[in-house]
Amino acid sequence: MSIRYGLLALLDYGPKYGSQLRAEFESRTGATWPLNIGQVYTTLSRLERDALIEPAGERDGKQQRYRITDNGRRELAEWYRQPVDRTHPSRDELAIKLAMAVGTEGVDVGAIIQAQRHHTLKAMQDYTRLKAQALAGGGPESGEEIAWLLVLEQLIFSAEAEARWLDHCESRLMRLAARRPARPRTGTQPDDTGADHDARDEQHHDAYDAHDDADAHHRITGGTTA
Repeated sequence: MSIRYGLLALLDYGPKYGSQLRAEFESRTGATWPLNIGQVYTTLSRLERDALIEPAGERDGKQQRYRITDNGRRELAEWYRQPVDRTHPSRDELAIKLAMAVGTEGVDVGAIIQAQRHHTLKAMQDYTRLKAQALAGGGPESGEEIAWLLVLEQLIFSAEAEARWLDHCESRLMRLAARRPARPRTGTQPDDTGADHDARDEQHHDAYDAHDDADAHHRITGGTTA
C-alpha cells in the first residue's frame, strides 16, 4: 500500500512518467526501498483502474505520462489523515526465527541472538555515518534531503530498538535457564528449593531489565554519553 500512496503523492506535484516516479521515489527514500520498473507500472495500472490517476496527453513512444484525478487527491488526503495501522503488524523474520528456535533441539538460540546483534549494531553504525554525511555542510535544505534524513533516522531508531530487544531476549532466556531444576546426582534426593529460586528470580526481574537497558545503551553508544 505504501507504494500506491507514494506514487499518488508524487503525482500530486504534477504529471510524470513511470521512470520519473521510480527515480523520485528512490530519491526521497534514499533508495532504502528500491522499486523495479515493473512494480511501478503494475501499481500505475491499478491506480488507473481505480480512477485515481489518468493518462496525461498522448504516449511518448512506449511511455505514458499520468496525472492524479480528483478522486486520487481525496484518497491521498485521507491517507495523510489516517494513522498507519499497527494492530496488524507485518511478519518480522527475526521474531519468527527466534520463536521457532526456542525449544528446538540442537539450535543455539544464544548464538542466533549474538550474530543478529552484531549485524544490527553494524547496520546502525552505517546509518549513523550516513546521517552525519547528510548533516554535513549546514544540514539538509531541499525537501528530498529532509525526506532522506527522516528515513535515515527511522532506520537508526528501529535498529536501536531491535538491539535493546535482543538484549532483553538474551536476559530472559538466561533467567529461564536458571529456573530449570538441576538433575539430582545418583543416590541423592532432588533439591526441593526450585520454588524459592523462582521467587528470588521474580524479585530480581526488574533489576535484570534495568541492567538490560543500561547494557543496551552502552553497546549502542560505545560507552559515551550524549
